[in-house]
Amino acid sequence: GQDAIPGASALRAALAQTPAHPRFDPDVAASPTVALLTNGEHPDMPAFSDPAFDPWFARHQAAGIRYGLGAYGENRSVYATAQFADRASPERRTMHTGIDVFAPAGTPVFAPLPGRILHLTYNADPLDYGHTLILHHDLNGQSFFTLYGHLAASLPRLHTGDTVTAGQHIADLGDWPENGGWAAHIHFQIMSSMLAQTGGNFFGVGHASLWDVWSDICLDPNLLLRASPRAFTV
Repeated sequence: GQDAIPGASALRAALAQTPAHPRFDPDVAASPTVALLTNGEHPDMPAFSDPAFDPWFARHQAAGIRYGLGAYGENRSVYATAQFADRASPERRTMHTGIDVFAPAGTPVFAPLPGRILHLTYNADPLDYGHTLILHHDLNGQSFFTLYGHLAASLPRLHTGDTVTAGQHIADLGDWPENGGWAAHIHFQIMSSMLAQTGGNFFGVGHASLWDVWSDICLDPNLLLRASPRAFTV
């Protein structure tokens, strides 16, 4: 019944009330979107790691869709495959801890809140984040972090330790293969703690049996994205 990370409940409440600059222009929350759920809701949708996804999504864009959204807390069967096994637990981590926003490669990304660059990293493993940015924020004395994965190599002129302002251009969406080998999108994530991770990476999926813990470590990114809950349903 306690917070898995001390202060997670207070941080969640504070983020919900804090003015935040949109990640994209136009704002995802005010744009036509489609929920890109991965467990059969779109029977004809190729995997995000399949180049055939691009022409599939282009048909939605031609029909007026601006962004595709991958849901926070979705139990993704793809992560149960052998490629995503790790040594931490016999249970695979399959619960998505971020929100994916699909848009054309090169689309600018903007900081939601003031912060400091904690990591600028290239996570080079296949189907990892590729170019990755992690910001450290402070809200009413509580530290937290935001992660932006699958970015372009040509990041704006930023360096570890730099401060950023709300609304500052911090990155662009990457293309194959610089973004880890995925269709162009961002994995946006909020962490209440970095745990023991110091290398510029962080878990993008958690264990289903421990979701009450993981959801305190990785808070719902829609606290800052602020899309309608209906945007994540089919």
